[in-house]
Amino acid sequence: MAREDLSQLLRKFPINPVQYNSDIFNLTFRYLQIDTVETGFYGLILLFYPDNSPAFPAYIRCHCTSVVGGCFSVLVIVTFEAGRHIGRTMEEGSLGFNQILMIAGLVLLTVNGLLSLPLGSFLILWYISILFLDRNGYLERWNCTRVLGIILMIRTNKGKDAADFIARPRRFWRIFGEASIWLCFAVMLFLIFGIAASAISTAVEPARQEVLPATDILFIPGVTSFVPIFWPILALIVAVVVHEYGHGLMARAHGMRIRSFGVLMAGIIPVGAFYEPDQEEMRIAPQRDRLRMFAAGPSVNIVMTYFVVILLAVVSSGLTAKQDGVYAVGIVEGSGADEAGLLPYELISEIDGVSIATGDDLTRILNQHDSGDLITMLVSSNPIHGDVVFREVDVTLTDKKSYYYQLCDGDSQCESNVDGAGIEEGDAFLGVIGIRSADSAARVYGLPISEDLSFSERFVQTAFSPLLFSGVPIQNQGQTMVLEERAFLGAGTGILPSLLGIDVILGLFDFLFWIMWISFLLGVANLIPLIPFDGGHMVRNAGHIIAKRILPKSNPLKIERIADQISGYSSLFVLALVLIPILLPRFF
Repeated sequence: MAREDLSQLLRKFPINPVQYNSDIFNLTFRYLQIDTVETGFYGLILLFYPDNSPAFPAYIRCHCTSVVGGCFSVLVIVTFEAGRHIGRTMEEGSLGFNQILMIAGLVLLTVNGLLSLPLGSFLILWYISILFLDRNGYLERWNCTRVLGIILMIRTNKGKDAADFIARPRRFWRIFGEASIWLCFAVMLFLIFGIAASAISTAVEPARQEVLPATDILFIPGVTSFVPIFWPILALIVAVVVHEYGHGLMARAHGMRIRSFGVLMAGIIPVGAFYEPDQEEMRIAPQRDRLRMFAAGPSVNIVMTYFVVILLAVVSSGLTAKQDGVYAVGIVEGSGADEAGLLPYELISEIDGVSIATGDDLTRILNQHDSGDLITMLVSSNPIHGDVVFREVDVTLTDKKSYYYQLCDGDSQCESNVDGAGIEEGDAFLGVIGIRSADSAARVYGLPISEDLSFSERFVQTAFSPLLFSGVPIQNQGQTMVLEERAFLGAGTGILPSLLGIDVILGLFDFLFWIMWISFLLGVANLIPLIPFDGGHMVRNAGHIIAKRILPKSNPLKIERIADQISGYSSLFVLALVLIPILLPRFF
């Protein structure tokens, strides 16, 4: 239906550009949901051989007479529709021209390094396999559908009875749905602010922004540079199933039937999940009920994130240091520690025979010395390098004030700040950066349940934990901890940690971390006010509700058009903000 609507709409003269662009935009996404991704490759052919498509002039006229908003949507339609026409004229054999282009595209992605050789080869074999199964009727027999070319939609009726049972306390779910609306719109506002700030920062100084690698634009386990494949895949399955189940539960709580649940697979990689509602019941449902349903998925992910934060804190309490001591993340060049040969992540367990367990112990001992004093440290190599080797290191302490004055490089205000910090001439300086205790990698995750913090401090720590931990995989190249810090950890002395062992505890820790990280990312990212994300549907339904209240006596079709316009223009605006940090730095 969307295809016929587009064919008619694209040949109209845009008398009302605002309504025209709104219709174009909304039909674009309806169209893309039923099309296949193979035809997207025809955009390249269209650029070089525009005369191959008989409908090309009509699209160009439409493109030229629409304003910027409509231009984007029409450009997408040009690519897809032109590909459809070319594919029809050239597809003759059992393997169509569009399928050949799809395979060629995967080959190019592999050759250019965007896909690894094993992954690219596997995806090509996967694509050919599901093509064979689709054409021979096996997918239909197994209640599966090939969508977007390379993705397999696997449906199941399992889970429907459980959803009916869980959704029985309808009053509770309606209250939860109402709270979800406010939660999601609050997160959406912060998200828009962050996206706008990033776009403005990039637009002001595009040359200073780092170009985002193509492999990091989308979240793909094993492809994205900071996302490994094993635990993230399992965590992604959990997160997307919970997300879609949230939608399904809210639909059942409002009397809408569920046709099926399912998962979207690209080979062994889950790329999404879905639930299929009864379309007619969905269409006639009140806007407020639909708004609650769209808000349920992201809000369930966010709630699950905080539940897993607590579980992660509990698991981290089962980790302890194999040996007490402190280590330095970095060594100051030319300092006493540097000249003595101390290395980053070597464990300092004693100074002059006095045991060291925390950074405060180290500071207390150094405060008892002056610059020029000689101290003897007992240090051990990092376990990540193999067998632990102990050695004694003699360090001549240097002057702390001289070091900070050198950093000031003659800046009087900086030197004044050093004096104001109480640093005196002759204070001892070891020459290390980032002193941490041996169990610090695990202890930071246990702060939400730490007895050393007050209730208010634990609450704040829990509230901000997903944000604080969001950058961990990026900073650590896909690891949940710095590997040198992880090597210091062992199983705790409790019964359960002793039974499970360090490998099981660390595996459970990694699994919970990635569930927390992906669930939070999935919940927040789905609130981008851009169709087809949940946030885009929420904006459209909210616009419908607001327009109906402001214009209670207006024709329902007019209200519908206003909601479409709000949704269309907000989606275009947000899409532009998202694309600026991705595309603009590539031109400078």
